[in-house]
Amino acid sequence: MPREHTRTYHLGKLATELEQRGLTALLRSHPPALRVCHPDTFMLAETVDCVPLSEGWFYRWSWGELVGVTDDPALAADRIVRVLAARS
Repeated sequence: MPREHTRTYHLGKLATELEQRGLTALLRSHPPALRVCHPDTFMLAETVDCVPLSEGWFYRWSWGELVGVTDDPALAADRIVRVLAARS
């Protein structure tokens, strides 16, 4: 299952970036996705997955909008932090 391994790899890189920014990122294994939240406000959470498109691999919000390319997990993490901050 190379796709599942690739998803898990990219989501792991994003989880590291999110944790460095003070968020909690829990990896769900089937299908691979991250549950992202601020450790003090678990009610404000979002799920991010990873999908292959013709232009490469991308992180994607639960509602289907793209977060960013997996080649730049730091930029994707910054976007996720901004969205969660705006909701608090």
